[in-house]
Amino acid sequence: MRQPGLSEAPMLFDMDEAPEMPLPSGRLPSYIRDHRKRLRDRFMAGGATAMPDYELLELVLFRSIPRQDVKPLARLLLDTFGDFNRVLTAPVERLAEVKGVGEAVITDLKILEASAHRMARARVMQRQVISSWDALLDYCHTTMAHRETEQFRVFYLDRKNVLIADEEQARGTVDHVPVYPREVAKRALELNASALILVHNHPSGDPSPSQADIDMTMRIRAACEALGLTLHDHLIIGKSVELSFRSEGYL
Repeated sequence: MRQPGLSEAPMLFDMDEAPEMPLPSGRLPSYIRDHRKRLRDRFMAGGATAMPDYELLELVLFRSIPRQDVKPLARLLLDTFGDFNRVLTAPVERLAEVKGVGEAVITDLKILEASAHRMARARVMQRQVISSWDALLDYCHTTMAHRETEQFRVFYLDRKNVLIADEEQARGTVDHVPVYPREVAKRALELNASALILVHNHPSGDPSPSQADIDMTMRIRAACEALGLTLHDHLIIGKSVELSFRSEGYL
């Protein structure tokens, strides 16, 4: 592996990654250099709003692959996973299967994903849930809406409904995640929480609850009630919308 130089980012390319193609002088071909400058200028002038997914992804890949035309790889990633969010949240093993993707690309994509999660989480932690409900939903969609398998999370609240902990309880398959009501309630006592909100995602994109979802929620509510805890809600996160058990009358 070559040592990092003074390029835009360390070049940690595996053998499956497309080779660099610089000019003999070591400089970028002018058409690639000019294209990169135009995209960067447009981004700095107008932000990401007006940029299609493939151009935003190109900007990310500029950092990972400093001396190569990355437009074909950006389009291949979008064709494979569907959109920018799904590229960022794709499992590492699936990203590695895409021709031209190596360690540098995977690392940079996962850094971006983690940064997005961290920023969204900062908007809700240690804040009253009622006053930051929209931010809480944004956080749920950012972290869960584009996952390919189910994930079950619990938000633990104190007596003032301030979010004091956000914990992943379990991961599952594309349509099932194992949940243990006693463990959820036990953890609430350990955190000195007074209430909780359940959250899980449906990789299918449809947030409609299954009978198993409803049954599991009722078991957790019963466990909470036995310990004097309040179950405020259970949110199911779809691709672009969410379902609230409280709003829909399940709780």
